[in-house]
Order: sequence, then structure tokens, then C-alpha cells
Amino acid sequence: MYDQLRPNPARPAMTFDQMLERVRYEGAYPTRERASEAVHDVLAALGRQVTGDERVDLARCLPVEAALTLWAQIPDTEPLTGWGFVKDLAARTGGTPATARWDTGAVFAVVSRLAGPYLLARIFHRLPGGYALLFGQAELRQPQPAA
Repeated sequence: MYDQLRPNPARPAMTFDQMLERVRYEGAYPTRERASEAVHDVLAALGRQVTGDERVDLARCLPVEAALTLWAQIPDTEPLTGWGFVKDLAARTGGTPATARWDTGAVFAVVSRLAGPYLLARIFHRLPGGYALLFGQAELRQPQPAA
């Protein structure tokens, strides 16, 4: 597995300033400071969920400042569902689930462009349900047989 080529860029496709501007646009934030706050909050929360090779590969796709925010977090032992992620983010930031969902969507829209579909598919496979929707993609999971 380790000798296979990975279709992820070795360097980020944008600078942190460019990332902030994209997030500011996606989230319709009034200032860069507000966009920066959303980026750091959401990436810190994501850093508590993503583990393994996917965590390493995602960090390599991000600008250095964003990657450091992701890496500064210790992964949780029990990963949260997508909705749990939003609720946890709201609780940690003192916001509402609606604002946490908005921030998540704005940041993940940019992160998904940087990561690409292959890495996103790997991340979705490792996390509980609900994350694809947060990244603006269809939730495609195999149905589980009834017990």
C-alpha cells in the first residue's frame, strides 16, 4: 500500500491568504478575521476526527498555517458523526449549530478543492456517516442488512 502513488499534490495549491479569501467568499464573511476564525475552528475540529494516512495526506494538501491547526489537535478516540461534528463545533465555539454548520460548509468547500476527490473518498470511508454532506457531496454508503 505504501509503495503506491498517491494522487495528492505534494504542495498546497494555494497560500493561506488565498485560502482565507476563498473561505471569506464561500461563507460571505464580512472580514478576513471572521474567515480566519472559521478556518481555525473548523480545521481544529476536523483534526480531532481524521487519523492515519488520511490525516497526513490532508495536511500536505493544505497551506502550512492551516495544516498546523489540523495537526495541533489530538484525535478523539470515538469519532463523531457529521451531525455530532457540527454540534461539537458549536459547543466549543459558543455558537449555534446553524452557524457551526455554515462555517463548516464554507471551510470544507475550500478544503475539498485542495484535497481532491480521491483523498476525500478515503476520508469519508474512515469516518462515520454524515461528513460527505458537510463537504457538499452526496452521502454514498452501502446499505447494511437488517439484523
